[in-house]
Amino acid sequence: MNYAESLRYLEEIQNLGIKFGLDNVKVLLKSLGDPQLSYPCILVAGSNGKGSVCAMLVRILELSGYSSGLYTSPHLVSYQERICIGSSPVTKKDFAAALTLIKSKIGELIAERKLISPPTHFEILTCMAFLYFAWKNVDMAVLEVGMGGRFDATNVVTPIVSVITTISSEHQKFLGKTLREIAFEKAGIIKTGVPVVCGVESPSALKVIKNRAEELKAPFFNVFSQPDRYKVLEYNDGYSFEYRTPKANYSFKPALLGEHQGKNAAVAVVAAEQLARIGKRLEKEKIKKGIETAVWPGRLEKVSQSPVVILDGAHNQEGAKVLGNYLQKFAGSPVVLIFAIMRDKKIKALADIIFPLSDSVILTRFPYYRAAAPEEVKRKTQKYADKIKIEPDPNKAMHIAVEKAAPNGTVVVAGSLFLVGEIKKYWKK
Repeated sequence: MNYAESLRYLEEIQNLGIKFGLDNVKVLLKSLGDPQLSYPCILVAGSNGKGSVCAMLVRILELSGYSSGLYTSPHLVSYQERICIGSSPVTKKDFAAALTLIKSKIGELIAERKLISPPTHFEILTCMAFLYFAWKNVDMAVLEVGMGGRFDATNVVTPIVSVITTISSEHQKFLGKTLREIAFEKAGIIKTGVPVVCGVESPSALKVIKNRAEELKAPFFNVFSQPDRYKVLEYNDGYSFEYRTPKANYSFKPALLGEHQGKNAAVAVVAAEQLARIGKRLEKEKIKKGIETAVWPGRLEKVSQSPVVILDGAHNQEGAKVLGNYLQKFAGSPVVLIFAIMRDKKIKALADIIFPLSDSVILTRFPYYRAAAPEEVKRKTQKYADKIKIEPDPNKAMHIAVEKAAPNGTVVVAGSLFLVGEIKKYWKK
């Protein structure tokens, strides 16, 4: 297959939906020679912040002279974004070559009845990442867990460090209704004797994760166990932070916007120190510089100054609160919100956080089978009807929003990373 054919194949298998369990991934990887065993891995799970922490860790490793694979999801514009070496996405040629080989192996395994059903979209992409990183002889791979942890396709590795960033209510249909149940699924990435770095602050969720670490005799590092070790300093244009570990004092101003990025950076610092403890050459200055130069698109990403245009994939209540906090402190008026979301999300709860901070709201949609129709969103947010306008085409919605906000206002694109991806395509044009 060439790249275009690869995309068509991935589109076809996307309809298989979500399936939990590691059997298919293990069988497929074994047929490929278990590429995931040829390099050490870091597993990063959590409800929010895991992508930012992954980006920071890979940048720290890159500055320290290590070739690092980065696997994340979803992508914003191109599938290539999901599989990177450092900041360089997989080429179209290598992407197609990896998928062609995997497709062929799947056919053989089904014919031999070693696979009962084809792997899912996410399982295939995960196996592609493992294979590509082996091809490129990476020194290490940083893997963002997709959903949950215990049965996530990435959880076939025994990492050298496990990271759990935050726990909030998300994917409750799959992960459980309470924070304790969700924490149990995320804690599924913890392995016997492997250090666990935890940024979770909810007491009930933290207890579940800590108990699991103790059961498996995994050294446990609670990033925020002592609040006085972490300080936030606010400036006119954002924040800087101080964080103290038993080994060193750090001060940093992340390139990534938002007060929450200070906590993500603290998690990355502790994870980096654990890597240094087990033999990786990571100096304090490289750790600081990695945090200050890491890039992670679509998370409070500012793409224009006049008017200010901010892209943020806030798709759950914790993410919406982070976005709301930023808008209250730094957004110029008027604030025009472009909003679209998955239909299985807590639409009303998110709207109650973000909509009151907006002068006008444009409801739109993105091309994905789980996307909520704008009319459905409006029905669930009737109390804001006087400020809501529907424009199903996200490109037209963006054009309207920029005109409304210019020159000194703020356009905010939020609700889903899939929407952010559509707007990024528009913005490139």
